[in-house]
Amino acid sequence: MILRIEKKLWEQKKGWSSQGPAIEGLRPQLVLAFGARTCLQQEKLLQEIRDFYPEAHVCGSSTAGEICGTDIYDDSIVLAAVEFEHTGIKGFQILLKPHQDSLQSGQQLASLIEPKDLAHVLVFADGLNTNGSQLLEGMLSVLPPEVSISGGMAGDGNDFGETLVFWDSPSKLPAIFAIAFYGPYIRVKSASRGGYDPFGPRRLITRSEGNTLYEMDGQSALEIYKRYLGEYAEGLPGSAMAFPLSIAGQTGINDPVRSILAVDEKEQSLIFAGDVPSGTYARLMKANLDRLIDSAVQAAELCSEPEEKDAHRLALLVSCIGRRSVLKQRTEEELEAVSAVLGSGIRLLGFYSYGEFSPFEPGNKPEFHNQTMTITVINED
Repeated sequence: MILRIEKKLWEQKKGWSSQGPAIEGLRPQLVLAFGARTCLQQEKLLQEIRDFYPEAHVCGSSTAGEICGTDIYDDSIVLAAVEFEHTGIKGFQILLKPHQDSLQSGQQLASLIEPKDLAHVLVFADGLNTNGSQLLEGMLSVLPPEVSISGGMAGDGNDFGETLVFWDSPSKLPAIFAIAFYGPYIRVKSASRGGYDPFGPRRLITRSEGNTLYEMDGQSALEIYKRYLGEYAEGLPGSAMAFPLSIAGQTGINDPVRSILAVDEKEQSLIFAGDVPSGTYARLMKANLDRLIDSAVQAAELCSEPEEKDAHRLALLVSCIGRRSVLKQRTEEELEAVSAVLGSGIRLLGFYSYGEFSPFEPGNKPEFHNQTMTITVINED
C-alpha cells in the first residue's frame, strides 16, 4: 500500500458528494480542505468533515476559487483525505498579532518544526496580513537547507476583505500553519512556472520599502505603470493582474513575479504581494494565454514520474487569482493540460491564491511567487 486518497466536494445546492470512488477502510491522518471563506467559517460544515474522518487532522485555507480534478468551483469546499503508510506528519500553527513582522513570523513558525528526518514542509498563510517573501525568508533561515517548502497564501475571492487558514480549528485571528512530513518514504516534487512575457526596458528600483514600490529609475513607479498601461490604467489595481512585475532578472525567465495588490495615489506608490527590493532590477510583464498554459505544462513535466502515471499520487495545485482572471474561460484548459501530463493516477486538488510558495524546479531554493501555476506532487514509497 502506498498513498490512499479520497476526495469530496461540498456545494450549496447539492451538499457533499464523492469525487471518485470511496475507499473502504480509509483511515487518513490528514485532510486538506480548501473553500470559500464563508463556507469554511461554518462550524457545521467543518464538523461534518471531522465526522467523515474522525482520526485525521483537518486543515485548510480560504480561496479565490477551488480546484478539484480539472474543474473549478466557487463558494464550495473541496477536500482530499490522505492516508500514509509510513510517513509521519505534524502540524504547527501561529496566530498573527496586528502588524506582526512576517520575517519573524517565518522564523517563529519554523522554530516549532522538529528538523530530524524532516522531508518537506507545506505552508499556508493568511493572504492579507503576510508578506510572503519575508515569511519564506524567515523559514529558510531556520530550517535545514535541504528541506523543500511549498504551499500558498489564502484568498478571499475578489473581495480582499479577510482570509482564513487553520490547523484543526479556525481562529478569529489571522494565522499561518505548516504541515511537516517526516521519514525516508515520502517523495515530494514541487515546481512553478509563470509564462508571462517581459516588455519594456529593465528598470532599476531606486526607492522602495518592503513590498511598497515608490520609484524606478528615479521616476514615480505609479506614473510609469500608468504610461505603459494606457487605457487600462483607469482600472488599477485590478487591471494590473495582466501586467505583473518581474524582479531582479536579466532575461525575464524564471524570475520572481509580483502582483499589485493596491495603489496609493497620494504617495504615488504601488503595493505588491511580496518584497520589491531597492537596488534590484524590475521589468513589466504581459500575458500571453498560450504561453501561460504551456508554462503550466512545463511545471507538470518537472513533477511528473512517467513510470508511475497510473499510481495514486496527490497533486496540490496552487495558482494565482491574477492568473485565473487573465485566463478566464481557458483556466480549465490549463488544468486539463496539467492532468494529461501527470497521468491517470493523479488526484488533483487545490485553489486560487494570493501568492504561491515553491521552487522553480525540484531541488531548487523555494521562492515566493505571484501569477504562477505551482504544483506539488506527493507520493510514498
